[in-house]
Amino acid sequence: MIHVIAVITAKPGQRAAVLDLFRANRPAVLAEAGCIEYGAATDIENMGNAAYGPDTFVVIEKWESPDHLKAHAVAPHMKEYGAKTKDMLAGRQIHVLAPA
Repeated sequence: MIHVIAVITAKPGQRAAVLDLFRANRPAVLAEAGCIEYGAATDIENMGNAAYGPDTFVVIEKWESPDHLKAHAVAPHMKEYGAKTKDMLAGRQIHVLAPA
């Protein structure tokens, strides 16, 4: 199993719209072979010792294997999602991790 933490930063004021598109695409991702978990999370205000901020959300993913993640990256619904959101994003960091 592998873990993915994707830190997505929208352009100012665009996070809600990007999250709407994310939520619409989520069922297709969850139906992909090898997908164990795929969901978005945002900061809880006044908790923790760091915050991503109002324009950022984190996607937390688990996949059965690197090959499943590679297939996910080129899936037609992901290409469509990327095309819809590309002009709304300011940045994106993808961390692919192995269980320790």
